[in-house]
Amino acid sequence: MQNTQRNFRQFHRKIAPIVFLPLLATAVTGVLYRIGRSGGMSGSIAGQVMSIHTGEFLGEAIVPFYVLLIGLSLVAMIVTGLTMWRSRSAPGTVSRRGSSQKLSDRKIHSKLTPILFLPLAISAVTGVIYELGQDWFGLSPEQANFFMKIHQGSYLGSFLRVIYVLLIGAGLVALLITGINMTGIFHRKRKSTEA
Repeated sequence: MQNTQRNFRQFHRKIAPIVFLPLLATAVTGVLYRIGRSGGMSGSIAGQVMSIHTGEFLGEAIVPFYVLLIGLSLVAMIVTGLTMWRSRSAPGTVSRRGSSQKLSDRKIHSKLTPILFLPLAISAVTGVIYELGQDWFGLSPEQANFFMKIHQGSYLGSFLRVIYVLLIGAGLVALLITGINMTGIFHRKRKSTEA
């Protein structure tokens, strides 16, 4: 069990810098699109934002692969992160970082994980099903739209849908930023430039 947790932690830390920018772009453009469309954003600007969100700027044929890669990356980060969170929050587990009351990246990350894992997983899976269902599996527009309604939280109504997308997107951005800070990738670069 200890070995599995170590493997998950290593996988999580190695994949985080790779998927950081694509997931950040996906989160930000998803929020911009939903808020923009609710606020009267023009169709052409909305199309450009959605082109980044779905990877269409890479070419139409790439879209299903891009969406699949982004969705699977997010699900992998959720599964490995949740496994680490569960092992850290188990009774009798002592934090190696001490019990400082200071709000650190690690504390923010571990507080957001149990709150966001289910909405993020649902958003990732329904977004992938929506895209692949149409492109590869011949879902009808009505069937695909069902998954898009879940993806966007449309079942909550037009006002709450915007709030839902904003909270999910902001939560993902917070997880990404606190997570990338915990890898120390920027600290190493800073130290090497200072030397």
